[in-house]
Amino acid sequence: MKRHAKALNAYQDVNVSSAVPYADGVQLIQMLFDGLIDSLSAAEGHLVRKSIKEKSDALYRASNIIIGLQGSLDFEKGAELARNLSELYDYCLRRLIKANLYNDIEAVREVKGLMEEISSAWTLLPSLLKDQNAAMAS
Repeated sequence: MKRHAKALNAYQDVNVSSAVPYADGVQLIQMLFDGLIDSLSAAEGHLVRKSIKEKSDALYRASNIIIGLQGSLDFEKGAELARNLSELYDYCLRRLIKANLYNDIEAVREVKGLMEEISSAWTLLPSLLKDQNAAMAS
């Protein structure tokens, strides 16, 4: 429950409210990734337009979401996967700091690409869990 609270707090920073109280864990993570990718896209646009304050705000939101995702990792159940994701999130946070300091659009694009890959895996998870539950029930 504590992991979900951290993730929920990070997502609320993105100002999405109505669906969060009803979301299960997988949906909440998917929503976090949606907010993260939206924030990274916004930061990318602000960099192109040289809107420095808005870029910083978008990167701050993205960083907070990554921190929330990292805080929601279950190292007991997830073991190696959780450690790998934690290291990836650390890397992404460092890249976003560089992007913010040096207006590095390529760093933002790199993090966005990495997060889109993970997000697509989370999108597949509900159908995989449904298939697994159906197989166990048979």
